[in-house]
Amino acid sequence: MSFWHSMTWHTEGISVTAPVKWRQFDGLVSAFWEAESQVGAKGYYLAADPRIMIFFNDVSSRIRMSNRDGELSQHSRPMTRAVYVPAGVPMWTGSNATHRFSHLNLHIHKDRLLRFLSPAVGGSAAMTALRRPVEMQDIGAVETLAGLLVDELAKPQKHPLYAESLVGSIVAGLLDIPGSTPEQANGRLTQAQMNRLLARVEKRGDGRMTVAEMADIVGLSESWFATVFRQTTGKTPLQWQLERRIDAAQKLLLEGDLTVADIAAQLGFSDQAHLTKAFRQSVGNTPAAWRRLHRLL
Repeated sequence: MSFWHSMTWHTEGISVTAPVKWRQFDGLVSAFWEAESQVGAKGYYLAADPRIMIFFNDVSSRIRMSNRDGELSQHSRPMTRAVYVPAGVPMWTGSNATHRFSHLNLHIHKDRLLRFLSPAVGGSAAMTALRRPVEMQDIGAVETLAGLLVDELAKPQKHPLYAESLVGSIVAGLLDIPGSTPEQANGRLTQAQMNRLLARVEKRGDGRMTVAEMADIVGLSESWFATVFRQTTGKTPLQWQLERRIDAAQKLLLEGDLTVADIAAQLGFSDQAHLTKAFRQSVGNTPAAWRRLHRLL
C-alpha cells in the first residue's frame, strides 16, 4: 500500500538537532527525530491517520500534553514515554524547561492496522483498539523494539519485512486490544452473536459466507471463531450454513411454485443436482419428493 501520512502541525521553540531518519513501508511511515525544546515551546499536531510516538528519554517532567484546544494550564497531563493517538485526535504540547529529546514517530494507515490486527482479534475488536488512545510510561520491551527499528532506519540492512514486523510488535505491545468476554473465554458464542449470524444469513438470501466473514460479524479472529463455533453448535461453520440453506429450500418448496432448479440458483447451489444431493443427505429425500409428500399432509 503506497502511503504518505497527512498531518497538520506547527511548533514554536522546538528545533531539530540532527537530520531526520525515516523510511516508508507498506501502509506506514517511520521517522526518528532528535530535537531541542526551549522553555515555553509549544506544539500542535493533528493527523488523519493513527500514529504512535515513542520517546527514548523520560520527558514527563518537562513536556505537558492536552487534547483540548490548547488548554495546557488546566487540562494538561505529563507526556508519557509512549503515546498512541487515534486518527483525527488533536494534540497540544508545551515545554517548561530547556531540554533535548529524541522520539520515534509511526504514522500508520487505518486499513494497514486493521489488516494486521483483524486476523488475530477480529474486526470488531480491532476497530475498538484503533479508537482507544493509549499513554504508557513504563514501556519496557516496546523501547527495545523501537530502538531496533531506529537502527534499521539509520542503516537499512534487512528486508522491509523486518522493520514492518518490528512495527507490528510495537503495535501489539502498545495498543489497548479488548480481551475476550466471559462467554468467549469459556469457548462459546453468545446468543447475541448467534442472532447476528442468523440475521446476516437471512439477509444474504443465498446463505453463503466465508468463515472469515462470519468471524468478522461477531468480532473474533477466524481461527478462534471456528473453534468456539463448533463448541457452541456442534457443527463447523460451513455445515451450519448448509443446514440453514436446506431450511430455506424447504420453505421455498412449500410456499411457492419455484422449480427445484430455480431454488438451487436462488440459494447459491451450483445446480439442481448439487441441491438434490445435499437435500437428500440432510432430509433423507429429494426436494421434489419431499415437496409432494408435505403438500399432501
